[in-house]
Amino acid sequence: MLKRETELEIKRFSARIHMETVKTIAKLGSGHLGGSLSVADLLAVLYHSVMRYDPENPRWEGRDWLVCSKGHAGPAVYSALALKGFMPLEELSTLNAPYTNLPSHCDRFRTKGIDMTTGSLGQGASTAAGIALAHKLKGMSNRVYLIMGDGELNEGQVWEMALFANHRKLDNMTAFVDCNKLQIDGRTDDICDLGDIAGKFREFGWHSKYADGHDVADIYNAIEEAKATPGAPSVIVLHTVKGHGWGAVENTAGSHSLSVSSEQLKEILEEMEKRFAV
Repeated sequence: MLKRETELEIKRFSARIHMETVKTIAKLGSGHLGGSLSVADLLAVLYHSVMRYDPENPRWEGRDWLVCSKGHAGPAVYSALALKGFMPLEELSTLNAPYTNLPSHCDRFRTKGIDMTTGSLGQGASTAAGIALAHKLKGMSNRVYLIMGDGELNEGQVWEMALFANHRKLDNMTAFVDCNKLQIDGRTDDICDLGDIAGKFREFGWHSKYADGHDVADIYNAIEEAKATPGAPSVIVLHTVKGHGWGAVENTAGSHSLSVSSEQLKEILEEMEKRFAV
């Protein structure tokens, strides 16, 4: 179980990820805000209390790997990395600028701390399983954490990966589904109803469960349960809110990519400071 003191630390870290992400996108003028904010709490748990990594040695062989298959959430990942010392905070203002090391989608050749290039939905799922298999074949203890969007599950490649991961008993991999129930074209239920996501993965042989994607203790406990489950890959389906933290755009498909003005930024940060006060 997560200690109360640690829970508060993670919440503070998450608040900073939320706010740095908004500031980063406001500096650019527009960007993938909704799906970045919906995974901020998950990233806070992973980078604060779960994953092994070394900001001074991003390619350390003993590290745990993060594959953000929904690569458009890169701004939130960059914020977490900067707050953990992989880069100066000031570098966040170069998001998607010419010659930047912080492109719109995650790129392992450009950004310190990014383990796998992603953006073409579904492909990150396959590469994460490949990484997990490689670690197993080498007898390494590294764990692989995979983040997918619920809209991404429309890709058949995800379910091919699910079969493969179970067949290879990749219990060193934990996947997360950012289930914010929206994708760029509208509600996921209207575009292609996913039904019982955890149940589907369970039928594919995975250890699976639902969790509150904005409750850091619930996320942490679900991860610990997954790590303690041998012989099968795990998936945690996180109920989240697209645009989490900015009330005006929460639960809207339009928050997938939108503009943020300097005037709006001031209002958003004030809202988040009140909302996430811990």
